[in-house]
Amino acid sequence: MSRAFVREPDGSEPPEPPAERPVPPGPNPVTAEGLARIEAELARLSALSAPDPMEQRDLHYWQQRRASAQLTSPPEGGAVGFGSWVSVAGLGPAARCLRIVGEDEADPTAGLIGWRAPLAQALDGAEAGDEVEGPGGRLLTVLAVENGS
Repeated sequence: MSRAFVREPDGSEPPEPPAERPVPPGPNPVTAEGLARIEAELARLSALSAPDPMEQRDLHYWQQRRASAQLTSPPEGGAVGFGSWVSVAGLGPAARCLRIVGEDEADPTAGLIGWRAPLAQALDGAEAGDEVEGPGGRLLTVLAVENGS
């Protein structure tokens, strides 16, 4: 078909609403801090008197994430699991302290690694002194694991 027969938008039609934010399938484990973040976002977005389409989209996303949130505590004992703080050597010139957290909490620059991330999966179940193969075949040494609050 020729472009001559395609109607160009003239600005009289309302813009299309933004696409929904994809909600990851499966469980939604969260730390206490992650749950607080979800609730703060919900409160902020719910308090808006006239949310724009992007804010409405975000409100819908956070409502879904709150409905599926499962407050999860770190495991007992010394093995790495959800919520654990882990000191790891082999990711760079110095040891790094990481925490395994929920997907919405993840911030790798702050050392918060989402539980589905390859690095978190490689560390899952390891204990202090263990060596594990990390992403890219790197050999990582678990220096310490803290599962307390």
